[in-house]
Amino acid sequence: MAELSTPPATAEELRAAILERYESLSKRLQQIARYVLDEPNAVALETLAVLSERIGVQPSAIVRFAKSFGFDGATQMQRLFRDGLLLGAHSLGYSERVREFAETVDGKAVGDPAQVLSEFVEGNVMALQNLGAMIGREALAQAVRLIGQAQTVYVAGFRRSFPVAAYLAYSLHQVDKKAVFIDSLGGMARQQVHGIGKDDLLIVVSYHPYAEEAVHLIDAAVDRQCKVLSISDSLVSPVAKPASLVLQVREAEIRKFRSLSVSMCLAQAPSSPTPFRPPSRPATRRNWVPGPRNETNVADVLKIEYILHRPGGGRPRQSRGGPNGGEQTPAGPDHPRPVGHRSLR
Repeated sequence: MAELSTPPATAEELRAAILERYESLSKRLQQIARYVLDEPNAVALETLAVLSERIGVQPSAIVRFAKSFGFDGATQMQRLFRDGLLLGAHSLGYSERVREFAETVDGKAVGDPAQVLSEFVEGNVMALQNLGAMIGREALAQAVRLIGQAQTVYVAGFRRSFPVAAYLAYSLHQVDKKAVFIDSLGGMARQQVHGIGKDDLLIVVSYHPYAEEAVHLIDAAVDRQCKVLSISDSLVSPVAKPASLVLQVREAEIRKFRSLSVSMCLAQAPSSPTPFRPPSRPATRRNWVPGPRNETNVADVLKIEYILHRPGGGRPRQSRGGPNGGEQTPAGPDHPRPVGHRSLR
């Protein structure tokens, strides 16, 4: 593996370099690369000893990783991420807050269900607040464009990711976007995407450990020149590398249980109706919508129906010289004549 002669100047450049060279790194350096991408705040703020313990490698391996990207050592690489944190302080300390929260929760004995609910609420609130910092405005706008331009949107998610994919497909149907939910019923996932093409979009939701079916679907879509939008927990996951766009999410983990609140929140944004709802169609007999004019027409129709079907036939009896010169109600058991009434013959 060749080392870079000039180190990246910004944290974004380093992330791009890691993504570009990830496949060529050794297994140990890939382990470090994934941590650097997923935990940039920790890389910026923690000591080399703490980082090596959390990653599970020797400190010398981190130094070797930094030098492979042109840095003199790990300290220079950490300074790059530290400078980036100063520019975007919104997510500063998020990883540390999550870690402290997890340690506090794990140290408590489980009391009552209300305590567990409170822990899940607090953990998910922190994760949701961090979502805006992880998903940039341009990335979200690009996701909306991909969905809007696609002829058909195929949505897939397996096991833990299944409810997120199901909700996303449901939301797309609600805004009249042509969507196909790949549920893999009967092991027919590949058959459900047999018609996918270059004008379509495949959205795959997958988290560690990544579903093998999701990876196979992405490979099939890429072979047919179909664009892929991945929602995943890592930029170097098997479902992220071949994708046209990756939306990275970090879910809360409470008592070893990983939530889906952030993913469900993210799934609502690209499928909102405003960006790509088709123009409203004029009212017809098939898509009639009540309105002032329509309500008047309905009233007229009901009046005509009553006249044609009321007792006594379709024609009302007319008076020959009533006081008002108008209709008179025909006599009958339901309409007795008033006392003193005399019909003119």
